[in-house]
Formats: sequence, structure tokens, C-alpha cells
Amino acid sequence: MTAQIIIHKAGPGLSVQDLGRVGQTHLGLSRGGAADRLALYEAAALLGHSAPIAALEMPIFGGVFEVSVPSRFALTGAPMRAQIGTRALAWNASHHLQPGDILTIGAATAGVFGYLTFAAGLEVAPRLGSRSTHLTAGLGNALQAGTRLALGTDTSRDHTDMVLRSDTRFQGGSLRYIYGPQTGLFDAQTVARFDHTTFTRAPSGNRQGVLLQSDTAPFPAQAPAGLASDFIQEGDIQMTGDGHPFVLLSECQTIGGYPRIGTVLACDIPRIAQAPVGASVQFVHVTLAEADRIAVSQKTLLQDLRRQIRPLIRDPRTIPDLLGYQLISGVSAGREPEE
Repeated sequence: MTAQIIIHKAGPGLSVQDLGRVGQTHLGLSRGGAADRLALYEAAALLGHSAPIAALEMPIFGGVFEVSVPSRFALTGAPMRAQIGTRALAWNASHHLQPGDILTIGAATAGVFGYLTFAAGLEVAPRLGSRSTHLTAGLGNALQAGTRLALGTDTSRDHTDMVLRSDTRFQGGSLRYIYGPQTGLFDAQTVARFDHTTFTRAPSGNRQGVLLQSDTAPFPAQAPAGLASDFIQEGDIQMTGDGHPFVLLSECQTIGGYPRIGTVLACDIPRIAQAPVGASVQFVHVTLAEADRIAVSQKTLLQDLRRQIRPLIRDPRTIPDLLGYQLISGVSAGREPEE
């Protein structure tokens, strides 16, 4: 039998996402991929993978899932209510799902994007080097109830359920940013006011970007009439026509004409992507040299996360397949204290 995930219920925007497509800007295609890439690295650490793999991205609401073969999975990103049958599951942790059991993932209790990653991997055909659905570009579609997705093979050696300390990126907060080629279009007073303003995440936002509002807007640019469209990228802070900042996310366009006051550091993009409506956000300027010192390689990030994971301790009374676990390691003659 082919290993499958059966989707019985799907929240709006449920889609397959990995780290996205790199090097396709010349085709007018942005990177796409997970809005919160850190969540994929967290899943890789929990599942014992050497690199992140494709996951199901769940904006605001999750879904109801079943598998045809015993499967391990990780829950990362925005915390959501999750349970197998009536048993509640820890978030930011890995678990096992047996055929016939029903995994139910409800609404987010914080943040925006939750992720369900199966250790066996999703056997979705890559397009342009990625399995990610890119809704803006028309690459794939949001998943619906009744969809079946093929699973690969779980090659991990250690199948122990693990847990990772919860992160704090789901409530807004500080976003570090660097100046860019168009920062000079804003006068010094406007930039200073921007740096000292507390913004609120507006209801307007999706995988293309997030609008921020404040009582001190607008933040006008001294741009010449007919400013030419220019290359833009994820993390850029565009100032809209009414002077409000719009932070670009993974499915942004590759060309834009709104002036940009700067660019959010890649490591802080998950924080703005996960900021819920009404969350407070502040921008903190850092120099390019500081940004270089802050940046870590993907390899280092995964190593750091692996050092933080711990075995997930569960109440034995809630483990239906308790006898399937190795409860004793090695043998004992029973005379050790005497010797």
C-alpha cells in the first residue's frame, strides 16, 4: 500500500511549503516557500533530519488528518490546539500517528502560520526546484478536504518523541533592519520618527506582505515624480502611497515602485510573518556590519536547535502503544549493589 496522508478537513490556505525557489528572480518569480522558515528548521531538529523538508503550512487554522501507515510528525510554528483522538498534544514537539487515528489541529492560539511536518516527507513533484505551492505565481493550489498526499520513507534512526523550547516570535516585537539604496529618499526627521514609532499589525496581510499602521503616519518619501520600478525582495519595507509601511514576505513580487526605507534582517522575517493582527511592532536600525555579525548559517542554525531539543516526557497512562517502546536498555544480573 502506498503511504499516504488523508486530509479530512482543511483550513483556508493550507498548502505544501519548503524553503522555496532560489535563483528564479530573473523569471519574475520570488522565493516563495514557508512564510516562517525557522519553523521548518525546528521540525528538522525534532525529527532528526539533516535539512528541512516540505511541510503543510496552516494559516490561522489547521485541519483534520489521517495516515495509512505508522508515521512520525512534528508540530512547529504558530502554536495551535492539536490532539490525536481526545489526547492533547504538545506543540513544538514530535509525535507518532497510527493508521486509524485522527489528528485534529484547530485554531492558532498565537501567531499566524503553523506547520505539520511528516518525517517521511511529502512526495510532491518538485517544480522549478521546489515542492512549494506559490499561490501568487499559480504554482499549485491550496489543499482541500479529500486530498491525499503520498509519503516517502522515514530514514531517521531515532524515533523518540522530542520537544523544543517554545519561541517568542508570535507576539510581534522588535524587527532589526538595515538601510537600503532608497533610504536616502526619506529625510532624516522621517527616518528618526520611523525608528521611534510603535506600529500595529493591520488586518491587511497575506503571504505577499504585511501592512503596519500607526498614529504618527504618514512617512513620506521625497521621491521624484514617476519613480521607476526597481528590484524588490522579501524583507523590504515599502512605504505605500498613504505613507504606511508594508513589509514584504515570501510571495512578494520581484519588481515594485513604492520607495523602500530599508530591509528587515532575514532572521527577523519569521517574527513579522507570525505577528497576529493587532500586535505591536518596532523597527530597530542596525548597520550592515552588525547585520553580518547577527547572521548565522543554515548549518549553524540547525545545530543550535538540535542542542535545545529534549525527550518529550508523557504520562505512561496516556500512551496506547506503551508496550511498543523500549522501556529497558540492557540487562542486569541484580547483584550490582553487592559488587
